[in-house]
Amino acid sequence: MIINISVCIATWNGQKYIKEQLDSILSQLSEYDEVVISDDSSTDKTVEIIKSYNDKRIKILENQNFKSPIFNFENALKYADGKIIILADQDDVWKKNKIEKIKEYMQNYDLVLSDADIIDKNSSIVKESFYEINNSKSGFFKNLMKNSFLGCTMAFNQKILEKSLPFPKDLPMHDWWIGLIGEIYGKTYFIEDKLISYRRHGGNISSAGEKSKYSIKQKIFFRFIMIKNLIQKYLANLLKERDNWLNE
Repeated sequence: MIINISVCIATWNGQKYIKEQLDSILSQLSEYDEVVISDDSSTDKTVEIIKSYNDKRIKILENQNFKSPIFNFENALKYADGKIIILADQDDVWKKNKIEKIKEYMQNYDLVLSDADIIDKNSSIVKESFYEINNSKSGFFKNLMKNSFLGCTMAFNQKILEKSLPFPKDLPMHDWWIGLIGEIYGKTYFIEDKLISYRRHGGNISSAGEKSKYSIKQKIFFRFIMIKNLIQKYLANLLKERDNWLNE
């Protein structure tokens, strides 16, 4: 069966919000779509809740031991078969028109993101627009200097997935990496619509939407690492294309 959409989720001890998130996702998917969940050895009832759906569209990868959301996401992406790949966090909530809008824009772009309102642990809106507080917009150098790519609002096609994998071992952020790959190899677009409620509850692993916890020195180092990895990826892709051409 051809899969149209793969929703990839990295879970870890997400029992409090995972059901609300899955309900908001599954209600928008067709029988030709899938949800790929990589669980990083949760010790709560996250996996039990996921399995309780008994939904053939859910593909769960249990007992992973990455201790890293970056490589937990990479694991989910490795099993994604869809023409369109959508990233989702375990504790957010999708708007009812997310899939409809994503499919519309993915006809013309390789990677798209949407705006989001920001909610707290009780689902109350605390900020109306993630774009406004993050100055989100496209552009390689803009996003190299200040990252606009929020993974849980991101969708991309198989071309971008192929160029992104495997992740470099010293990658500082997976969404930043995929976004910059999209800027290099495809067409990106920032949708103005708010297509998710992005939850900040104090226990988030990512600091997106909040004041950065990293020092200036760390930020410079992260950008050095990102540039190094992008150059290595670009050269590797050139060699791959050359080999493919020679073998034709």
